[in-house]
Amino acid sequence: MLSFLDILLTIVHLLIIGFNLSGWIWRRTQRVHLVVILLTAASWFILGRWYGTGYCPVTDWQWRVKEQLGERDLPASFITYIAEKLRGRQFSDAFVNTATAVLFAAAALLSFYVNLFRRKRRPAASA
Repeated sequence: MLSFLDILLTIVHLLIIGFNLSGWIWRRTQRVHLVVILLTAASWFILGRWYGTGYCPVTDWQWRVKEQLGERDLPASFITYIAEKLRGRQFSDAFVNTATAVLFAAAALLSFYVNLFRRKRRPAASA
């Protein structure tokens, strides 16, 4: 059961990350994307005041599962963990944190743009 939960949480993580990076692209997901971006930022910076900047409850839950499965010395972030698993080498926390911040900021700015600043095009009036 723990192995299944670990796989499920990995899938949830990857879906959240993928949606955070690309959900602003499609008109149907743009509003939801803005909400998810704001929730992610709230987790990182509001909950982060108590748990440490960049706090993610999904990572917290998954690390508890991984520890019960016997994994030790887990990095602070899931992104570091998955990058190291996929590439087979270690990455510095500074590099991963910077890349994460830059990509998240770009996605957030794009989400704000498409949701709040881009004017809705109106169809031309028929004569």
